[in-house]
Amino acid sequence: MRAAFLLLPLALAGCGSLERLSRVGRPPELSEVRNPTADPAWRPVSMPMPGAQEAPSGANSLWRTGSRTFLRDQRASQVGDLVTVLVTVSDNAQLQNRTQRSRAGTDSLGIPQIFGMQTRWLPRGASPASLLDATGGQTSDGDGTVKRGETINLRLAATVTQVLPNGNLVVTGKQEVRVSAELRELSVQGVIRPEDIASDNTIRHDRLAEARIAYGGRGTLSDLQQPRYGQQLLDAVLPF
Repeated sequence: MRAAFLLLPLALAGCGSLERLSRVGRPPELSEVRNPTADPAWRPVSMPMPGAQEAPSGANSLWRTGSRTFLRDQRASQVGDLVTVLVTVSDNAQLQNRTQRSRAGTDSLGIPQIFGMQTRWLPRGASPASLLDATGGQTSDGDGTVKRGETINLRLAATVTQVLPNGNLVVTGKQEVRVSAELRELSVQGVIRPEDIASDNTIRHDRLAEARIAYGGRGTLSDLQQPRYGQQLLDAVLPF
């Protein structure tokens, strides 16, 4: 049992080490362009929908049901159409906390007379007036500061993967940029309203409902910033 526990970190480290050894001397490879709905992890989005409404008849009207202009709308509206998502994230947070605690205590106990029997009950030379004398002191001082700032400005083309019954669009997009030996990845997923799409077929990321935005990377720099697998295992299991 002990041997299995000792070999567990090696097994965990081997999973990632083999992948890193396979690309020694080579930059990370770009993944293939795929249909997002073909991903085993992809699931259709289900949202609360209004009841079905019958479109009014307009046999003698130039207005086309569902159109927003008399001319053809070039903005994304069907499965397979593209829409550009503008990701602009500016996040700043600063937290500061300080706790101080101090405690001091003194206890004394003495029984000068014990029914006249103190000399018999106590060892020779013991003083009944000072049987117990205890002094304690405790001081705690904690100071913590967190300061974080993140700024991301990116443009990402996403694909409409689903049209919901109320006309909202489910979009999914992924972008990979390789610079030297570092691969940067950006993925976006969410639900948008066609009315929020600008005339140039762009939409801001804060207009995405159920937005899922991920920005990270793979490569030499990312590997150096990650703690070793053994260290992560110890951080997870050690109680102190």
